[in-house]
Amino acid sequence: MRDLTKYEGVIPAFYACFDENGEISPEAVQDLTRYFIKKGVKGVYVNGSSGECIYLTPEQRKTVLENVMAANDGSLTVIAHVACNSTKESQELARHAESLGVDAIASIPPIYFKLPEHAIAKYWNDISAAAPNTDFVIYNIPQLAGVALTPALYAEMRKNPNVIGVKNSSMPVQDIQMFVADGGDDYIVFNGPDEQFISGRLMGAKGGIGGTYGVMPDLFLKMNEALENKEWELAKAMQYDINNIIYKMCSAHGNMYAVIKAILKENEGLELGSVAAPLAPLATEDEAIVKEAAKMIRDARAKYL
Repeated sequence: MRDLTKYEGVIPAFYACFDENGEISPEAVQDLTRYFIKKGVKGVYVNGSSGECIYLTPEQRKTVLENVMAANDGSLTVIAHVACNSTKESQELARHAESLGVDAIASIPPIYFKLPEHAIAKYWNDISAAAPNTDFVIYNIPQLAGVALTPALYAEMRKNPNVIGVKNSSMPVQDIQMFVADGGDDYIVFNGPDEQFISGRLMGAKGGIGGTYGVMPDLFLKMNEALENKEWELAKAMQYDINNIIYKMCSAHGNMYAVIKAILKENEGLELGSVAAPLAPLATEDEAIVKEAAKMIRDARAKYL
C-alpha cells in the first residue's frame, strides 16, 4: 500500500495571477504561494479550472508553475493540472511539471468532441507516460468537460501504476462513495464541489481541492479539523456559512474568480489582477458584492477562529 498522506486535507486550487497588462505576474504568483504556506494548507492545485487554464497558453501555464515551485519551501504538496485539448501540448506540460519536481500531475478528459472511453484512456495514459516518475490524478468534472468518469474507465486507468486517484467534481456526492469503493485504500479521492466539502469527506474523500478555498483557507482548515474531531454540528454550521459566502461571490456580474481576487486584495493585500478573457471582469456594480463577501469572510473568522 502506497503512502498518500501528503495529499490528504485542504488543497486550494491556485489562481491565475496577472499584472496590469494582463500577463502572468511571476511576483504575484510567488506572493500567492507564500500566502498559502503561511495559512498552513496541505498543498496547491495549479493550473486547473480556478487557474483559468483553458484560457492560458502553455507558456503562461509554465510560468505559473515555475514560480509556484520557486516560492515553495517544501511545505506544500503541488499538483499540476496539465491537460490541454491536444495530447502533444498536454505531454509538453507534463514533462515540464515533472522536470520541476511536482508531486503529481492531473488531467481532465479532452473536451469538445465526445471521445469513446478507450480514446480518453489513451489520452490520459499518453500524458502520464510523458511524466513517468510522477503521480497522476484523474480530474472528473462532467458538467464542464462533457464526459463523466465511469467505473469501467476508472478500472482501466488503475492499470496505470502512476494513477493514484480522482479529483471528483461531479455534483452527486455518492460518486465519491463509488470511487472510494472501487479504488480501495491504495487510491485517494478528493472532494471537488466546495459547497459539499463535509459531505464529500464523510463519504470517504481523504482531501479536498477547491476553487474557493484560497479566499478563506483558514475556514476550510477549521471545518476539516471539526470533521476530524467529530464535531458534526460545528462542521455543519461552518459549511452553511461558507456556502452563503460562495453564493454571494457567485452573484456578481463578473466571473467568480475576479470577485475572489478582489476580496484577496481587500482582506489580504494581495494584488492578483483580473481574469483572462473571455471570462468577465468585475463590473462597477460588483464592488458592493466584493465588499459584502469580504466582510462575510471576516465575520466568519471572528465567529469560528
